[in-house]
Amino acid sequence: MTGYTMLRNGGVGNGGQPWVLRWSSRIRLTWLSFTLFIILVFFPLIAHYYLTTIDDADDAGKRIFGPRTGNELCEVKHVQDLCRIRESVSEELLQLEAKRQELNSEIAKLNLKIEACKKSIENAKQDLLQLKNVISQTEHSYKELMAQNQPKLSLPIRLLPDKDEANLPLPKSNRNCRLYNCFDYSRCPLTSGFPVYVYNSDQYPFGSSLDPLIKQAFEATVRTNVYVTENANIACVYIILVGEMQEPIMPKPTELEQQLHSLPYWRTDGHNHLIINLSRKSETQNFIYNISTGRAMIAQSTFYDVQYRPGFDIVVSPLVHAMSEPNFLEIPPQVPVKRKYLFSFQGEKIESLRSSLQEVRSFEEEIEGNAPADYDDRIITTLKAVQDSKLDFVLVEFTCKNQPKASLPTEWALCGERDDRLELLKLSTFALIITPGDTHLLISAGCAMRLFEALEVGAIPVILGEQVQLPYHDVIRWNEAALIIPKPRITEVHFLLRSISDNDLLTMRRQGRFLWETYFSTSDNVFSTVLAIIRTRIQIPAAPIREETAVEIPHRSGKAAGTDPNMADNGDLDLGPVETEPPYASPKYLRNFTLTAMDIYRNWNSAPGPFHLFPHTPFDPVLPSEAKFLGSGTGFRPIGGGAGGSGKEFQAALGGNVPREQFTVVMLTYEREEVLMNSLERLNGLPYLNKVVVVWNSPKLPSEDLLWPDIGVPIMVVRTEKNSLNNRFLPWDEIETEAILSIDDDAHLRHDEIMFGFRVWREARDRIVGFPGRYHAWDIPHQSWLYNSNYSCELSMVLTGAAFFHKYYAYLYSYVMPQAIRDMVDEYINCEDIAMNFLVSHITRKPPIKVTSRWTFRCPGCPQALSHDDSHFHERHKCINFFVKVYGHMPLLYTQFRVDSVLFKTRLPHDKTKCFKFI
Repeated sequence: MTGYTMLRNGGVGNGGQPWVLRWSSRIRLTWLSFTLFIILVFFPLIAHYYLTTIDDADDAGKRIFGPRTGNELCEVKHVQDLCRIRESVSEELLQLEAKRQELNSEIAKLNLKIEACKKSIENAKQDLLQLKNVISQTEHSYKELMAQNQPKLSLPIRLLPDKDEANLPLPKSNRNCRLYNCFDYSRCPLTSGFPVYVYNSDQYPFGSSLDPLIKQAFEATVRTNVYVTENANIACVYIILVGEMQEPIMPKPTELEQQLHSLPYWRTDGHNHLIINLSRKSETQNFIYNISTGRAMIAQSTFYDVQYRPGFDIVVSPLVHAMSEPNFLEIPPQVPVKRKYLFSFQGEKIESLRSSLQEVRSFEEEIEGNAPADYDDRIITTLKAVQDSKLDFVLVEFTCKNQPKASLPTEWALCGERDDRLELLKLSTFALIITPGDTHLLISAGCAMRLFEALEVGAIPVILGEQVQLPYHDVIRWNEAALIIPKPRITEVHFLLRSISDNDLLTMRRQGRFLWETYFSTSDNVFSTVLAIIRTRIQIPAAPIREETAVEIPHRSGKAAGTDPNMADNGDLDLGPVETEPPYASPKYLRNFTLTAMDIYRNWNSAPGPFHLFPHTPFDPVLPSEAKFLGSGTGFRPIGGGAGGSGKEFQAALGGNVPREQFTVVMLTYEREEVLMNSLERLNGLPYLNKVVVVWNSPKLPSEDLLWPDIGVPIMVVRTEKNSLNNRFLPWDEIETEAILSIDDDAHLRHDEIMFGFRVWREARDRIVGFPGRYHAWDIPHQSWLYNSNYSCELSMVLTGAAFFHKYYAYLYSYVMPQAIRDMVDEYINCEDIAMNFLVSHITRKPPIKVTSRWTFRCPGCPQALSHDDSHFHERHKCINFFVKVYGHMPLLYTQFRVDSVLFKTRLPHDKTKCFKFI
């Protein structure tokens, strides 16, 4: 009790109360620390446990800390924003997952397709290999069949001068020489190319006697001839010039004969030799008459019947313009048809003149049949009677006012100087040519001189005497350009000349102009024609005419050009099937041998119709290749390929006959790079396009950093030697198609227009087919021709700034057309399109063809062209009048014809609704 009491009292009584207090304080602190420890340690553990197991409870109602609804948790504003972000991210993740699964599905499908394509490619390769094997076997079988059906052929054995000669059949005399018994064909195989060796006259004594002008002209011609070779061992023909000789130093006949026989390749009898005796004057003597020429051919202007060997010797024209080209400005025009005098004649023949003057009879007496002593006297009497009758203006003079030119016996000598004779012939519709009274004289230099002068100025020759052998008579139809009348019909000559219509007169005058310009006018024409006659006789095809070698300017191609929808859109126009094949060349012309063997007269004469004689091209080796100017012929000689319609004449070569054909674009440009690039891009995707030839006319090369567009076909940039508009029509060797689309670098044409124009050209291959039309008009006050560019229903020209034409015309323009025209184009830097229209219309006697109703074709926004200058039109006026003088007539023809497709929608302005339109 004492102790308990002490304890309850805190040990006060015995001094222990402070200790108890201290102990109780410690107990409370310990308990408080323990309680805090339990709260801070175990309570989070318990909470964590329940929170981690909250989703494992099956019954949501049994969860102590179960999830609360969104509304309960998102009562606070920022919590709501976070919740919305969470929901948006969740949706995006779901969408991305769906897309990923979709892409995986597509990738799987594409992999399947790739595998299928690989299998298809392998199958196609196998099929292609099988087809190649079949084709190879077929070709092999074809070659075997051809070898079985064709005989074995070999070229002729070539006989060289240093080897034994073949024993040619000997004729009874040199007078009986013909090709079959006096010409060695073994030296001239068909594949030889007709090599010709020309002796150098300076190396032989008679060379010093030759006329200097003729000698110089002959040597200049020889240097440029394609057939001349310096290798005598391979020559087919050997040529030696022996005249015209000068009288004081002319060698004796025996000396000349010895010199000829001593030629290094004469080989005992001179076979395969040609002796040329050119005459520049009318008084040239026939000094070869008394010379033994063996089996050598002779070409000269004077022949006796005992000397001339038909089909072997050649009658040539006189060489009047030895070292000069004809002056076309001095040649009178071909119209008007009728001139002051119906016919004229000036000449003198001493032998019969006196008797003729003593017995002059009236025209009535001649009709009654009272003939003079001989035909020459009868001719004199009749012509004087016609002159005295005053029925027509005629001029006949049988006595020269001055001393007549020297002439052969019985030949009518020329009177006066050449200029005086030409002035009279310019006033004469017909020119009488009286052949020599000696019938044994087949042709004389004086007679040939009269013929030359008459053809030169457009006087239609009237030849009295049917026994005459006119120059190149065996290959030229002289009845198309001259009247050959027997002398007994002298009383009917006046009636005959008056009965010829104007159309026939104009046709004969044009044909005569053509013959003169082609075969007579220059030394080159004479020499080339002689070679062409020999080559044609022995049936050797002509050598191809040269092409212009294209020197390419390197350039870089950029990215593929886009296609302008305005250019490629055809609208409602259905153009039918379109070729999408890669570029291919036109087939070559294959009738080189048959043309030479079959079409001699048709090629040489240029009769009115669809044929004409021109230098040959790689497509068309027609004869003579040496003809220089097309003259006024009214026909056309076609070219083409050897298969299908491409090998037919132009008139028959319709587009449907050529199953596959393309065209080449020729674009002339001068320092307009941006405009050029735009024009080239517009050609992207153009069907039927084979190649683009850009004629770079500037001396400055294109910029090095210039990127040329890739339009799917080759672009050839050609460098020119000089800035000339004639370069537009050069026959570049890079042009491998017959069809050429000449287009300016600023022209703006749609693809459907180009395609339609090309299809029209395929059915009119001999004509210019294009878009911008122009016409010419006669200026009555100034008596001259004018160029007109106003829009009208009638046209006569189609500008080559956007036109199709045949490559054949490129050869004619560059190598055959008179140089004077090309010189004027260079002088004015203008008129090349007019010159091409003159050329084509002159040849075909047809107008060009305009397609569609396009009134303008210049691109919008392009720099101003030269045609906007006023001087441009004045120069074109001058060009037209000059070209008319060169051709001798106006070849352009009017037309109101225009070609449109039935589906080609045309919107005509109100002021042009009266135009004629043919569909």
